[in-house]
Amino acid sequence: MMTDLLDIVAGLLLLAGGLFAMLGALGLLRFPDLYTRMHAASKAGTLGSGFILLAVAFYAGDLSVAIRAIAAVTFLLLTAPVSAHLLARAAYIAGYKPDPSTKIDEYRREFP
Repeated sequence: MMTDLLDIVAGLLLLAGGLFAMLGALGLLRFPDLYTRMHAASKAGTLGSGFILLAVAFYAGDLSVAIRAIAAVTFLLLTAPVSAHLLARAAYIAGYKPDPSTKIDEYRREFP
């Protein structure tokens, strides 16, 4: 009974992870500029990977695997937003301008 519940939870986490990964890939295809594409890829990729790693933690049933999976999720949650921000900032400084439909450009004041 308990293993069935863990299998269901792991399956739902895998589905959620796959859905977020698919939505991130769709965002890469549909969004107009580098910044919105990067946002879609970093947010959805982090959530997708996080859910998949949590599914591994549930399904493995081993404490050492669960600890490593949770450590990997924590690492992703801490590093992915920072790296996406730094890449977007470097792209702006290098001259990649946002799509004309972008309403707020806070970097314009900092990097004219």
